[in-house]
Amino acid sequence: MARIQLYLEYEGTNYVGWQKQASGLSIQTCVQTALRELLGAPVLLWVAGRTDAGVHARRQVAVFDTTRELPLRAFMKGVNARLPRDIAVVEACIVADDFHPRHMSKSKHYAYYISNRPCRSPLRRLTHWQIFKPLNVEAMQEGAAFLLGSHDFSSFRASDCTARHAVRRLDVSCIEGESGGEIICTFKGTAFLKHMVRSMVGSLVEVGKGRRPPEWIAQALVQRNRCAAGPTAPPHGLVLEGIVFGEREHTREP
Repeated sequence: MARIQLYLEYEGTNYVGWQKQASGLSIQTCVQTALRELLGAPVLLWVAGRTDAGVHARRQVAVFDTTRELPLRAFMKGVNARLPRDIAVVEACIVADDFHPRHMSKSKHYAYYISNRPCRSPLRRLTHWQIFKPLNVEAMQEGAAFLLGSHDFSSFRASDCTARHAVRRLDVSCIEGESGGEIICTFKGTAFLKHMVRSMVGSLVEVGKGRRPPEWIAQALVQRNRCAAGPTAPPHGLVLEGIVFGEREHTREP
């Protein structure tokens, strides 16, 4: 028996999210089906983080157990030949039998992409939130700084979030780019609540539009009420960029 780890890249536009659901096709279903066809037996995947419907991943991490002995390249080429074009295995390796990507992840790295051009961009329609009004990037940077550190993020999670508590730690919360161009909102932290990144981005965009001052982000935090913060940003601008496991970081290659 071997435990195989896959690094997956996918565009989430056409899927109900990572997790298998009765309401539609999931990333998990596609990958497990491809593995079953390759290995001739059912496979169960454990994943580092479940992405929502429409959310993308550049470096998702999933593992599974198999008794079938195949060269590692088979878990790339063989699986990719059976996957749709918007999902791919970009790397495969053998890990310890007790390795679990969700339980052993130290932090996750998300990026949210905004196209702030004054006109629509056909090439970015599936990967960026297109906002045509110029955003004040400096004000957004000031607002993002209030999110750093450990806080109760109740104001920035979905109403149906099932996490036992809302305390999380953000080690990176930054905004890069320029008004009228591409803006990237980057967050790295120990763990994230449901819709947490999208709720933070939606609130920061309110600041960027001048509807709220930067310190409003801090005020929303302390209220611990979803109604105190801004709207939830659309899913298609969000990308799971990578996962950190101990001293080894699994992120986008330079």
